[in-house]
Amino acid sequence: MANGAIVTGSSRGIGAAIAMRLAAAGYGVAINYASNRARAEETAAQISAAGGTAFAFQADVSDFEQVKALVDATTRRFSGIRIVVNNAGFSQHRTLADMTI
Repeated sequence: MANGAIVTGSSRGIGAAIAMRLAAAGYGVAINYASNRARAEETAAQISAAGGTAFAFQADVSDFEQVKALVDATTRRFSGIRIVVNNAGFSQHRTLADMTI
């Protein structure tokens, strides 16, 4: 069983490229997406076609419970999580100290 990696916002663009690179290095990858399931599944299929392991998982990374579900699903599929790449983009104009979980 592969070590796991989570790449948020990885259904396309830079996130998908990161996920593909991690899969090529032997990691099992959770392809996190917010709304575009088809693109996430396409990225996972490309990884599988190249001999890697990946699965698509919908989660809003601004919601603690959804992130917990993403982590739990990844942990169940792979032998732990070794890498997390927080690639998902959002904008909140506050200081880190002013943000809640």
